Amino acid sequence: MCGIVGAVSQRNIVPILIQGLQRLEYRGYDSCGVAVHQGGGLRRTRSTSRVAELDAQVAQEGVEGLIGIAHTRWATHGVPAVHNAHPHFSHGPGTDAKSARAGRIALVHNGIIENHDELRDELKGRGYEFLSQTDTEVIAHLVDSLYDGDLFAAVEAALPRLKGAYAIAVFCQDEPQRVVGAREGSPLVLGVGQGENFLASDAMALAGVTDQIIYLEEGDAVDLQQGKYWITARGEGGARVRVERPVKTVNAHSGAAELGPYRHYMQKEIFEQPRAIADTLEGIETITPDLFGEGAAEVFSQIDKVLILACGTSSYSGLTAKYWLESIAKIPCAVEIASEYRYRESVPDPKTLVVTISQSGETADTLAALKHARSLGMEHTLTVCNVGTSAMVRECKLAFITHAGAEIGVASTKAFTTQLVALFLLTLVLAKQRGSIPETGLEAGLRNLRHLPAAVQSVLALEPQIIAWAELFTPKQNALFLGRGRHYPIALEGALKLKEISYIHAEAYPAGELKHGPLALVDASMPVVTVAPNDQLLEKLKSNMQEVRARGGELFVFADADTRIENEPGVHVIRMPEHYGALSPILHVVPLQMLAYHTACARGTDVDKPRNLAKSVTVE
Repeated sequence: MCGIVGAVSQRNIVPILIQGLQRLEYRGYDSCGVAVHQGGGLRRTRSTSRVAELDAQVAQEGVEGLIGIAHTRWATHGVPAVHNAHPHFSHGPGTDAKSARAGRIALVHNGIIENHDELRDELKGRGYEFLSQTDTEVIAHLVDSLYDGDLFAAVEAALPRLKGAYAIAVFCQDEPQRVVGAREGSPLVLGVGQGENFLASDAMALAGVTDQIIYLEEGDAVDLQQGKYWITARGEGGARVRVERPVKTVNAHSGAAELGPYRHYMQKEIFEQPRAIADTLEGIETITPDLFGEGAAEVFSQIDKVLILACGTSSYSGLTAKYWLESIAKIPCAVEIASEYRYRESVPDPKTLVVTISQSGETADTLAALKHARSLGMEHTLTVCNVGTSAMVRECKLAFITHAGAEIGVASTKAFTTQLVALFLLTLVLAKQRGSIPETGLEAGLRNLRHLPAAVQSVLALEPQIIAWAELFTPKQNALFLGRGRHYPIALEGALKLKEISYIHAEAYPAGELKHGPLALVDASMPVVTVAPNDQLLEKLKSNMQEVRARGGELFVFADADTRIENEPGVHVIRMPEHYGALSPILHVVPLQMLAYHTACARGTDVDKPRNLAKSVTVE
């Protein structure tokens, strides 16, 4: 969500800014723009189209410069429109707000400023004109109001006035040699080059430009010039102090991966799951606490319960893990939606292992929930994350880095299945530590994990049958998903995928809950997708299916081969290649991903960039 790129160089940086935005497109956006210092003033171009159109527009208008900033926006304040797109200019007393070169401050911003109304009223009273509905324009005017010949000093003075989350990049008409950045609650990195320096919200934006990356910390501000930079942090009493941050060599993935034979990145990523799982398991020969980092054995010996904090798809991987942790490791587990956990009164326990799950490692709600848990005295922290350089990894004592590779499609697929692999490994490690599983059970668990890539490959072969189902879903407006036990979270994930990319309203329920309300919705127009593994709840599930059929509902069943569920009028069955015991949820989610994907294709939606959604949710 929202992407920032900034640069100070001795060459025209517009191609670098545009390329950076293209590498951040996967995060989701509804508008984009670029601003540079050109001809002695500020020059910008903004668009509500894709970055490719912005690139053409920039070329047509002859926009170029040695310093500049660029942005992709996902709306929080104000509708998607050019006047709300970033970069924003300041429009102080005496400036012509309607001029293309108006103002002296140009600024881009990720995050949300919570006190923007208060600041807006103050600045209006001082003669500043607002042309957008955004909270961001407030920051540009505030910096302008504090400017007295030193941009860095003006930004430092503005920061204490801002309440909320932000990452900003700003430059000034009067200082054509510097770009200033700052962060609080939203990620921002500094890229160090040869005689040039860069800012970005994600190191991926700078792939191919520099691999020397500094991860700015909470409260940092940075001054970039051509051959130098410096960073300040909050000191005692609010004073700013100069600090050094380590430079890391980061080989960031480029978002411009080739699609190859696939129509969309989501389809490509669904089919990359066997490789992603294999890569995540590579080198794992034994079940040992060291898989989760140095000192894990000591941490695990001190905990007697688990708290999982996550959002969206990641929360469903946590719900699945709850079944594993309690049934196999015999350890109590609670799963909390991160955005809710930090705002309710809970009962902290210092013997809790706090596990955060995030694809990007920058999810704002999950980071905030982690900090809240730590503030309550729960210091045993572990993250399952796909980005080893992310804020989540830096904030947690322990980490397991999945190796799903760059996931471009907004709807998560391979990140989810590799999260499940990591959480099953955690289950086995804790089970071993607590003596709740015999050695033969550990060996069988690891053996089954190693077989997963081949098992998933067999599921992917079901695609032609799923395409046929997708045609039946195309005219539907609603759908129900049913699952029981550890497959209930998989039903939740299947419903989420369908609603995310096809825009069909879909809900998931434990099948036993049908009679407690959802059955009222069932009729001939309501498809009911059922996850039917051959486990101890199968006969109960069959009874729930009969309840659907008795009301005229149409069943679409993903059934294990030996469930004796047959195709008949009103009952469509796709047989899974094999039953996979405790790891069955990983296999059963794959056809649900494909069903959502092919239904969305049939309905003609923008699969990789569904409306109103963003890949990395870096604001609350």
